Amino acid sequence: MRLLIATAVPVAVLAVLGALVGPARTWLLAAAGGLAALGLGCTAFLPAWWFRVHRWEVTEEAVYVRTGALWQEWRIAPMSRIQTVDTVRGPLEQAFRLATVTVTTASSKGAIRVEGLDHELAAALAERLTAITRATPGDAT
Repeated sequence: MRLLIATAVPVAVLAVLGALVGPARTWLLAAAGGLAALGLGCTAFLPAWWFRVHRWEVTEEAVYVRTGALWQEWRIAPMSRIQTVDTVRGPLEQAFRLATVTVTTASSKGAIRVEGLDHELAAALAERLTAITRATPGDAT
């Protein structure tokens, strides 16, 4: 949906301009059509690719998250280093009953995000992480 919205806005602007500006109508409508085709292609292809390359796992010892398509990043957050666990549901996520779990650690790389989870699974994950971190003694280093 994010890709469709990001594509629809400039396509609509180009189409309206094409309808209003007679001398540039052909170029503006061609650009709108090309951008719409590109946006639809990305919408059809990228979600499946994203699903293949993004992974996450929670064990009693750590949270593991792999992100990135071209440059992959594998992040590990030991339970003893977790400071907060948050769930976030933006408007699009609410519409599709999804949520994002954000695990904040003392890392300079910032928080770890697990995106696109079913909102009930996200709530259960946040509760599980909270229980595990509460039971995990702090890092003595």
